[in-house]
Amino acid sequence: MADRFLTQRTAATDIVLAVRNLEKTFTAKKGPAVQALRDVSLDALRGRVTGLVGADGAGKTTLIRTAAGLIVPTAGSVTVLGYDSVIDTIEIQSRVGYMPQKFGLYQDLTVKENMDLYADLQGVPFSDRKYRYQRLLKMTGLEPFTRRMAGALSGGMKQKLGLACSLIKSPEMLLLDEPTVGVDPVSRRELWKIVYELVEKDGIGVLLSTAYLDEAERCDHVVVLHEGEKLAEGTPEEFKKRVGQNVALVEPAPGIKARQIHTYLVGKPHIIDATIRSGRVRAVTDAYGIRAVADTLPDNWPAAVKSTPPAFEDAFMTLIPHKERRFQINAMEEAFESSIQQEVVVQTRDLKKAFGDFEAVKGLTFNVRRGEIFGLLGPNGAGKSTTFRMLCGLLSVSAGDISVAGYDLRHSPSRARSRLGYMAQQFSLYSQLSVRENLNFFGRAYGLGGNRLRQRMEWAFEEFGLGKWREKAAAGLPGGYKQRLAMAASLLHEPEILFLDEPTSGVDPLARREFWLRINGFAEQGVTVVVTTHFMEESEYCDRMLIMSLGESLAKGTPSEIRALARSKENPDPTIEDAFIALAEGTVAPSDEGNRMENSRGGK
Repeated sequence: MADRFLTQRTAATDIVLAVRNLEKTFTAKKGPAVQALRDVSLDALRGRVTGLVGADGAGKTTLIRTAAGLIVPTAGSVTVLGYDSVIDTIEIQSRVGYMPQKFGLYQDLTVKENMDLYADLQGVPFSDRKYRYQRLLKMTGLEPFTRRMAGALSGGMKQKLGLACSLIKSPEMLLLDEPTVGVDPVSRRELWKIVYELVEKDGIGVLLSTAYLDEAERCDHVVVLHEGEKLAEGTPEEFKKRVGQNVALVEPAPGIKARQIHTYLVGKPHIIDATIRSGRVRAVTDAYGIRAVADTLPDNWPAAVKSTPPAFEDAFMTLIPHKERRFQINAMEEAFESSIQQEVVVQTRDLKKAFGDFEAVKGLTFNVRRGEIFGLLGPNGAGKSTTFRMLCGLLSVSAGDISVAGYDLRHSPSRARSRLGYMAQQFSLYSQLSVRENLNFFGRAYGLGGNRLRQRMEWAFEEFGLGKWREKAAAGLPGGYKQRLAMAASLLHEPEILFLDEPTSGVDPLARREFWLRINGFAEQGVTVVVTTHFMEESEYCDRMLIMSLGESLAKGTPSEIRALARSKENPDPTIEDAFIALAEGTVAPSDEGNRMENSRGGK
């Protein structure tokens, strides 16, 4: 796909969206007014993909909804295809395809019935539908599933159906609000392929917001928003040039975990950002990268530090103002050995779950040790959430053995639940209750009360940045803050085992980093964490992982063992995403290497 951006673009570049000095203030009956956009100006061009990136509350969704004619600006103007977004709303909506974060599919209608409904709503003539349906179904890969209920589709398939419904009227411009949130890497790649095809073949202009900073690299032009203001704009290459040589890679020496180096560097002077990539620590600094990192690491921590080319994500992290961190781990400089104990606290053997004739989980066997971060990865519909719900005692087991915290979940699920915390993939708190009321309710449900409950609620407000939202109904929170609230609720009773199902889905890059720093801290303290994620780079924080598809295990092992599955002459340094896609598409054979390694370590 990258070669797409290396060729000379021939599409026309006239302006399809013009935003001029846009401001939007939302007033509330309770609390102060919120200024979502402040004097924002930008253009989107025909035949180009313009990306909007920014942290939660940056104003991305407000800007896109204004362009769709759904929000009236407080000041300034938005012109779409030459039409004013306030005066010519109906004309704009008839010419623009708009896909919100949660597209309104009807779960009890089939794929075709959903398409028929949106064709009716958009006034598409019956004579045009057959050709358009065929093209869209082929483009999205939904041809075999026209009779399947939308509610029975995987997350990625639902996103593709939503995109197809927004394209039924052959729009002249496409507005996409985080279209790839919550979908696996294979589906994410397929969605981008669809967008590319529309831009290249139809020459339409696309404005999209994204929570994945690597997707900004695929855009022709990127606009960075922060707290309602435009910080910068330009091509991905222009952003990367700003960083220069201020990025370094740290190769851990034997006996030192990348996670320890990462934890140590975060928050140190001159270190703007630190992440784990392919078993190495990637550090962004405010000075020459190699020197800044080498001077920061302790003398008794041998590690190879080298320079590496910058990515858009590095530039983004240097642009966003860094507030004082609310959470920091004290890394043990003198201890290189793993803190993971050999005690098994989660164990399954030949675990199965059937819904009628459909077998969602097919004989999974794995175990998790105390203090370990264990990842469950797989495409949408792989059976990860079903497995999670069985592990938490929320779903009965059809066959096999399963124990958590020493309790057999087939016989004593309630005893195990008191020792674990669970964060569901879909927001599962009470939407009509305020943030404070939700925390109070779940705290009491976990057996907390009095001063202890008040202390834990104040901890949640502070640690997750929820203080300013405490009286806000959960339904009205931005997507990222809903995730923060859900995670905070699962941690109130300080559980010894954490089950986190897509904890960072829809969360901005800054919050994702804080979440993982916090998760690392729990693991260092002996808390066991089982987590699913669609951000493949996040799986690098796991000690071990299991990749599954269609309810079965494809591979199990450490991050390095999983990466090795995709290693080849053409790709000598693969990422976990490379291995994930190769396994999911069947281009490499499933592996039981992790099982053999686990047995050799005495894990069973």
